[in-house]
Amino acid sequence: MKAAGRGNDQLKLHEAVARNLSDHDVDLLFGLIGDANLYLVDAYSRLPGCRFMPATHEALAMQMALGYAQVTGRIGVATVTHGAALANTVTALIEGVKSSVPVVLLAGDTPAEDLEHLQKIGQKELIAATGAGFVPLRGAATYAEDVGTAFRRAAVERRPIVLNMPSNQQWDDVEYRLVRHKLPDLRMIVPESSDLDEAIGIIAAARSPVILAGRGAAGPQARNALKRLADRIGAPLMTTLRGRDLFKGESHALGIFGTLSAPEGVEAIAASDCVIAFGASLNRFTTSKGDLLKKKRVVQVDIDAAAIGRHIMPDAGLVGDAALTADLFMRWLDEAEIPGSGFRDGPLADRLAAIPTISSTPRNGPETVDLPTALTALNDAIPEDRLVTTDAGRFLRYAWAAFPVPAPQSFIFTVAIGSIGLGLGHAIGAAAGSPGRTSVLIAGDGGLMLSGLTELHTAVASRLDLVVIVCNDGSYGAEHVQFVERGMDPSLSLFDWPDFATVARAMGADAVTVAGEDGLSAAIKAIGSRNKPLLIDLKLDPDAIVSMRR
Repeated sequence: MKAAGRGNDQLKLHEAVARNLSDHDVDLLFGLIGDANLYLVDAYSRLPGCRFMPATHEALAMQMALGYAQVTGRIGVATVTHGAALANTVTALIEGVKSSVPVVLLAGDTPAEDLEHLQKIGQKELIAATGAGFVPLRGAATYAEDVGTAFRRAAVERRPIVLNMPSNQQWDDVEYRLVRHKLPDLRMIVPESSDLDEAIGIIAAARSPVILAGRGAAGPQARNALKRLADRIGAPLMTTLRGRDLFKGESHALGIFGTLSAPEGVEAIAASDCVIAFGASLNRFTTSKGDLLKKKRVVQVDIDAAAIGRHIMPDAGLVGDAALTADLFMRWLDEAEIPGSGFRDGPLADRLAAIPTISSTPRNGPETVDLPTALTALNDAIPEDRLVTTDAGRFLRYAWAAFPVPAPQSFIFTVAIGSIGLGLGHAIGAAAGSPGRTSVLIAGDGGLMLSGLTELHTAVASRLDLVVIVCNDGSYGAEHVQFVERGMDPSLSLFDWPDFATVARAMGADAVTVAGEDGLSAAIKAIGSRNKPLLIDLKLDPDAIVSMRR
């Protein structure tokens, strides 16, 4: 623990907390001001190198912090006031918990003694229900320890932590102090054990192994180590959705493992007898509810012990750093002189060569565009060094296929809780965290309406490089599919939204409506000449989009 002061500086509590944020290397704060945090935000904004990005809704302020954290690898920080303001962040907090994203949310609270305060709610109980952590700011004597604890817990626990600040403490006199906790080194070498022996034995005996990398193995050291191991044992490389494009450009990389697999990946999974997973949770989507791992030996490596066996019980589970463990596997295989399997260059290569090429036929009605065709064209027009955020909806399979990213950290995941409407805030936060790169949001019409089109104003006011692609089929897609599949009238799922392009222009953004080839050409031209946020409204036929299955 590092404790420090700045001489005998006498400050008000809100000033000291603001300075603590700066001294915890927070240079960007998202939020909305209210009774319990306006003085904190004012003090923070006056500090050198500190910037406040105001949102129009508390939910999206929290989403911005989540998007920022996913892209930068740093702790995202947001602030809201008490009561209803904190309640508005609940869905985003749950998303952050389920996605394991470290964020500190500074929330005001009503005075404990004011039982009739209009905005009084049980904030601790509310936060407990989301799964986020809760740290009370106890007062003038402990504020530095409390702030330091919130940042330490966010980093170590990999989830949002709410720092709860009673409003009646804001003007208390304090002496400035800073507490920064030293974080433990989480790079762990697997010790010699029966589990390690079991894992090496499984790998040595495998005739057709596959290496699977998740977001927990998305760093450059892990990437290089897994490539070396794959070369050593003759295994193809695959990733989870959140680890997507980790091995992009590698000749033996076969894309996503799971329900989103391409034909090449399906063949590799079907032919494999062993899956070696690094930093992957092996959830129901990656394993198709376990079906893809049947009759296969599974080795699971993760730095988080709680992740081992959370969804699928492996034959061997090891707690350790992905890169160090992969290199350890190689050392033991070399010492035992175990030959490689030859799988990817022999049997698998023959199976992949036999996969037929399937051409897709455009599916669209009058005054609409074919979604895969449109997304492919827009992808080609946007710089490769981009950030890609996807909201939830039945367009996702097409979006994930059409828009690759430079690295997994450039893919912002927003569907851990299965809710639409979380994309826009994430995309804005990602853009703010990585200036100089184009932030792309692909959202459905229902998701964009739910998220709050008003937040486009934030992107415009902050001069962010944001491109919003709206997959607009005029419906709630999942509900439309369910009505149609049961032969029922889908009218309840259909909507006559306001014109998105008109609304976007009213917010100060540029916009293009795409209802045919001419509109698509105009959108591509607008991408090339943009100097402000751009919204592209793709008009789609709701009966021409294939549903995604859960």
